[in-house]
Amino acid sequence: MNKRDINILLTGGSGFIGRNIFEHFKSKYNVVAPTHSELDLLDEDQVINYFTKHGFNIVIHAAVKPGHRNANDPTNLFYSNTRMYFNLARQSENIEKMIILGSGAIYDTRNDIHKAMEDSYKNNLPADEHGFCKYICARDTERMDNIVELRLFGVFGKYEDYAIRFISNAICKTLFDLPITIKQNRRFDYLYIDNLMPVLDYFISHDAKQKAYNVTPDKEISLCELAELIREISGKDLPIIISNPGMGKEYSGDNSLLLNELKNLTFTPIRSAIEQLFSWYQDNIDMVNKAYLLYDK
Repeated sequence: MNKRDINILLTGGSGFIGRNIFEHFKSKYNVVAPTHSELDLLDEDQVINYFTKHGFNIVIHAAVKPGHRNANDPTNLFYSNTRMYFNLARQSENIEKMIILGSGAIYDTRNDIHKAMEDSYKNNLPADEHGFCKYICARDTERMDNIVELRLFGVFGKYEDYAIRFISNAICKTLFDLPITIKQNRRFDYLYIDNLMPVLDYFISHDAKQKAYNVTPDKEISLCELAELIREISGKDLPIIISNPGMGKEYSGDNSLLLNELKNLTFTPIRSAIEQLFSWYQDNIDMVNKAYLLYDK
């Protein structure tokens, strides 16, 4: 089948990750990314009718009701996100495959998450709504032959919420000569958004051998290391302020399953990735509202 003949439904196309996915794949595949007004994923009948009207081969489910500190409405996260998933999963018989963008929160963020293995999510039951939703959906995907979950930890790149997302926030602060602020130092797996695209492309074209994969780089990095790197790239001797001493909980996953399957997968070096993002913000400085950088949420 010609790639332009592959019809993909992309949910969450207006969000940070979804917007990047749409931009990357729109000239390669036939990607449909409906707005909320065009398709309410919480509405069972709308989802059924939408799939009936459009013949999709693949679904990339990137939509999520956010619960982060900058969310407009953080209520009913579990209900909303699980219902979106199950409304889509019920259509699995009508498509070739469904790719879900999951989260490292499935491993229970109450704990120190150090190089978590995919199957270890069963060892804990997340207490927060976001993590618990991912847990419930993962248990369901285990019985589905054509659904695969890609678990993301820290992802950064253009279009992310620079008011709260650390790397973009730090870059923007240096552009306005503001100090870089850290609530507490932690070690994260940070994936450059561009590096997600070859992974998605692979699973669009190939059947997954596993039910879930951690999509993470080879090495985690601390927020302090990132702050020093961003300050160096900026060329400015700005202060780095850390509110709380010590190390917070780590948030990283083991990527062995992914690399065993995608033999030639490589990750952009963190410095190169940040330099690219730094240049993008320099070129798009007019879209950055300095007021959002003056206090930390």
